[in-house]
Amino acid sequence: MSELLQELAIALTAGVLRGSVYALVALGIVLVYRASGVFNFAQAEFGTTALFATYTAIELWGWGYPSGFAFGMAVGIAMGLLTERLVIHPLRNASRVTLLVGTAGVALAAIGLQFWLYNETLIMTVRKIHDGFYVTPWGAPVTVQSVITAGVLAVVAVALALFFRSPSGLAIQAAQQEPVASELIGVSVRRVSMLTWGIAAALGALAGILTGPMTTFTAAFLSFGAYAALLPGFMAAVLAGMRSMPGAVAGGLVVGCVEQLGTLSVLGEAVPGAGAAILFVFLLGVLLVRPHGIFVGRAVAA
Repeated sequence: MSELLQELAIALTAGVLRGSVYALVALGIVLVYRASGVFNFAQAEFGTTALFATYTAIELWGWGYPSGFAFGMAVGIAMGLLTERLVIHPLRNASRVTLLVGTAGVALAAIGLQFWLYNETLIMTVRKIHDGFYVTPWGAPVTVQSVITAGVLAVVAVALALFFRSPSGLAIQAAQQEPVASELIGVSVRRVSMLTWGIAAALGALAGILTGPMTTFTAAFLSFGAYAALLPGFMAAVLAGMRSMPGAVAGGLVVGCVEQLGTLSVLGEAVPGAGAAILFVFLLGVLLVRPHGIFVGRAVAA
């Protein structure tokens, strides 16, 4: 029994750390949906593009880590702003399906550009903030990089909570709920949309830049790679009712834990793909019981 409890503790530890990445992606997805009703399938590629920019600055141009990090963040944010100006704004009166396809097109274009610029088969690594690791008392190996990622999530969650109580945050919520009335009282819906996409892109960029050093990476790293976070991020957002920011954080951690619990050995043998299968069954069960998400009751207040 003690071995099972230890294995469970290790899986939960890994789930929380992995879920931190999912939560960062989910926060961006929920933020965009709250502000514009758009399902943003380019969210993960904001992160992958920022990661490639960081890699280029640090490993190819020889910049220091702070400068490379800042450059990657700037590229990710710029991609989000360009997506809003060149895709979302021209299609603002189109159906949600058209907007969804538009964001998917942005993601595919970014992936194609990554393959073109960095070679289809090239596997890359980028410098870590910290190379160390330690083992918890219950035997879970934890890298300092993953702890930093979880810490960044905590800081971001608090910062967003404070931001949405500020005038700019209240303007985003007002523009989403009553765009015409907001324009009448002087709130620019256009600027609010740009701000929203910029913040969402920054969240995606953080997820990509902090996650990339944990493993090697190629094009579409956060969408379909070793640390794919797009679908788990959407699952976390669905658990949050697509509207609750605290729910997105909690949803990301829950998705990460459920996924890792699915990797526990069954009858002494690990089952390949069990994590993804159990995660799907879990999400389906939640939707059958609470089709609007677990945290829908808090969505308006959050």
